[in-house]
Amino acid sequence: MPLPSLTDQAHRLLDLGVHHLAGTTPDDVLGAAGRGGPDGLLVTAAPASALAPLLRLGDKEGFVVEDMTDVDDFRPTDAAAVPAAPYVVAGLDRGDAHLDRTPAETLPDLLAAGRSPLTLEEGLHWVLQDPDVLERNRCFMTIGSRLTKPDGAYDARTPALWISNGTGRDGKERKGAPKLGWCWWGNRHTWLGIASCGSRQARPAEDLP
Repeated sequence: MPLPSLTDQAHRLLDLGVHHLAGTTPDDVLGAAGRGGPDGLLVTAAPASALAPLLRLGDKEGFVVEDMTDVDDFRPTDAAAVPAAPYVVAGLDRGDAHLDRTPAETLPDLLAAGRSPLTLEEGLHWVLQDPDVLERNRCFMTIGSRLTKPDGAYDARTPALWISNGTGRDGKERKGAPKLGWCWWGNRHTWLGIASCGSRQARPAEDLP
């Protein structure tokens, strides 16, 4: 399903109060929306922990898995260098071609193709604007965000967005809800693609604070 127009995306973010979560102004959000193309996704600096509960699939509210209390410590990597927010992402791809491939295998191929792995916040904004991008057995990892450990190495987890089955600690009441969880960097999943984008549009220098 096509994304709403950038102007409609901006108004949805403002209606949800995302600009407050991101520490920005309505004018900044609307200004960024006016600079992107027709297939763009508007992204703010709102933290993942605050965005996840805003996701909806039907009447089910999004959530973060219980064992990911450090979700906001997952930051964009060098492979997913993001400009100052709010900004526009173009050329979104859910990564179905990378089903059953590990992030470690896929990242070099994305970079060689001139693409960039999607960050967690970008993935959350995508699902917020187009919930249908999450389908049963067709969801995605956002490997452009990693957690750096004190020794400088990356944590072995990578964030992902999928649909809860309502089992285990999720609770049966969350069956069918959008779920922010994690997967191992070296594991394959037949139902998780690896999302990417074609470009990120930076704000003009004169618009920066």
